[in-house]
Amino acid sequence: MAGHGFSHVPATVDLVSTKYRTIKTQIPVPQSIPMLETMYRTESRSMHGQMPIIWDRAEGFQVHDNWGNTWIDFTSTIFVANSGHGNPRIVDRLKRVLSKPLLHTYTYASAERIEYLEYLIANTPKQFEKAFLVSAGTEATEAALKLMRLNSIKSGKRRDVILCFEGNWHGRTLGAQMMGWNPAQKDWIRHLDPSILHLPFPYPWRPESQLNPALYFRETLKQLLDEHGLDPLQDICGIMMETFQGWGAIFYPSEFVQEVAKFAQEVGALLAFDEMQSGFGRTGKLFGYMNYEVEPDLLCCGKGASSSLPLAIVLGSTEIMDLPDIGSMSSTHSANPLVCASGHANLQSLIEDGYIENSYTLGLKFHEELQKIRMQFPSSISSVEGKGLLAALIFVDNNGVPLSKLCDRISELCLQRGLLVVHTGRESIKLAPPLCITEEAMLEGIAVFRQSISDALRSK
Repeated sequence: MAGHGFSHVPATVDLVSTKYRTIKTQIPVPQSIPMLETMYRTESRSMHGQMPIIWDRAEGFQVHDNWGNTWIDFTSTIFVANSGHGNPRIVDRLKRVLSKPLLHTYTYASAERIEYLEYLIANTPKQFEKAFLVSAGTEATEAALKLMRLNSIKSGKRRDVILCFEGNWHGRTLGAQMMGWNPAQKDWIRHLDPSILHLPFPYPWRPESQLNPALYFRETLKQLLDEHGLDPLQDICGIMMETFQGWGAIFYPSEFVQEVAKFAQEVGALLAFDEMQSGFGRTGKLFGYMNYEVEPDLLCCGKGASSSLPLAIVLGSTEIMDLPDIGSMSSTHSANPLVCASGHANLQSLIEDGYIENSYTLGLKFHEELQKIRMQFPSSISSVEGKGLLAALIFVDNNGVPLSKLCDRISELCLQRGLLVVHTGRESIKLAPPLCITEEAMLEGIAVFRQSISDALRSK
C-alpha cells in the first residue's frame, strides 16, 4: 500500500458510541482492504491518496460505511455538500425527474433547465443576468478565460493579458492550470502562455502587504507591468482571483481586493472570481466575494452549486455572456435535467431553509472554539483562517517550519475516532462541515479534533 499516504493496516482503536459518531471495527475496516486494492489496481493513481474509508451512504452531516461506522463530516466532500448530504429537497426533485424518466437532453431544452435558470438569476446579484452551465469547476474557469479574451478582442485591446495571483488554484485543464499557481504542477505544459501573469499574494505573514494592502497591490502591479513592458489600458483584459487561497482558507485584505476592482475598472479589464470553494453559503454569505464589498464581472462557481451532482456555473452580464456565438461554447452534459433539478433544489434549500444564515451564526462559534485550540497549542498552530463554516488551521513550529507530517497524523487520528477532516497534504487542515450541521454536533467534532491534536503532539 506504499504511496497511498495513509496506513492500510487495520488498527485496533477505541470503540466510539455517541449521538453522532460510531466506531465499532478496526480502522481501516479489514473487509475494505481488498476493495481498495481493486480500486488501486484498476484506476489511475492520480485519483488516490485519501484516507482509507469506503463510503456507503451519507445523510445531513454524517457519513456511514457498510460495517456500522459513522463519522461527523467536516469536509462536505471538499465543499460540495453545502446543503447537506442527501438533502431531502434534492433527493425528492431527482426522484421526480427519474420517474419520468428523463436523464439527458444534450442542449435541447427541459422544464428543469428553464425553471432552474430563472430561479438562479432571480436569486443572485443583479449584474448576473445570464448563466453558462457546465459540469466541472475547471470548465467554468476555462470559460471565464475565453470570455475575458473575447471581450478584449471586441474592445480592441493590443494584448490579452490576464492577471492572476500566486498560490491560487483554478483547475487542472490547460487554461485553468496556467491561471493557477503551483509551478511544479505546470511542468507538463512546457509552453506556458506568456500573457497569463501572476502577482504576489498578500499573505498575513508578509508585513508589507498588511500595513497598506492597496499600496502593496499597486506597487507589485507596477513592478510586473514594468518587467513585461505592459500598458495596462491596452494590454490587460482580465483579472482572475480565487476568493480565498484554497489550501489555507486565506482571505485577501478587503482593501487589497477593493483596489484590484478599482484598477480593473480603470483599465477596462473584466474581474472574475473563482468561487468553487467559497460559493453557496460556505462563508456565511451567498458568495464569498461579498465579504470584500466589490462586484465582479464574472463569477465561476461549482462544488456547492448542487450539493450533489456535477454542476458548475459562470455568471455574468448579458453583454459578456453572449459574446460567444450560438453553439460555440457548450459542453455535452451542460444543463442536463438532473443537474438542473439538483441545482434548483439546492439553492432553494440554502436560501429557504436558513443554511446560509446557519453558516454565519454557527460560524462565529466555530471560529471562537478553533481560536481556543490555537491558543492551547501556540507552538504548533500559527493561525486559524477562514470565515463562516470554513476554517483552516496552519501548523508550523516556532521557527516557521511547516508541520505537514503532523497534519497527516492528526487527520488519521480523527478518522479513527469518527471525524472526517480535509487532508491537504501540507501544513494545513481544513474544516468545512455541511451548513446544516447542528451546534451540538459541531462542538462534538471540534472536541475530537482538539484531542487528536493533543495526542498527535504527545506521540511526536
